[in-house]
Amino acid sequence: MELKILRTLGIIVIISFWSASYSFGQNKLMNQTHNDKMEKYSSKNMEMNMKEMKDISKTNSEEPRLYKGIINLKEIDKNKDGKIYQCPMDFNVLSDKPGIDPKCGMKLKEVTIKEAGENLLNHGFHVKK
Repeated sequence: MELKILRTLGIIVIISFWSASYSFGQNKLMNQTHNDKMEKYSSKNMEMNMKEMKDISKTNSEEPRLYKGIINLKEIDKNKDGKIYQCPMDFNVLSDKPGIDPKCGMKLKEVTIKEAGENLLNHGFHVKK
């Protein structure tokens, strides 16, 4: 009788160990698959950002600048069209041409001089009147 119980317990232990090993292997495989997909996505996303940056840099001989102190928006608008490019996150990163914010990597958004001034004032920057 005791032998039968010991044999049954042994079988249960072996099955449990096998099941745990199988589950561990499946999880490892799933994690590796997930990591592979994320790596491909990240690489593809990085390639797209690099391409976009190269395309913009071709048209932009003057890098976007981070302005401090009293910001003269009319001076930044070199082509005098009433529009400049501003980072939607770092409002004091400005340019007269399209570009990428060197601080956060975001694409600059085209705004009017008035919009840029309002954005700057609303976020604690000083603008020359």
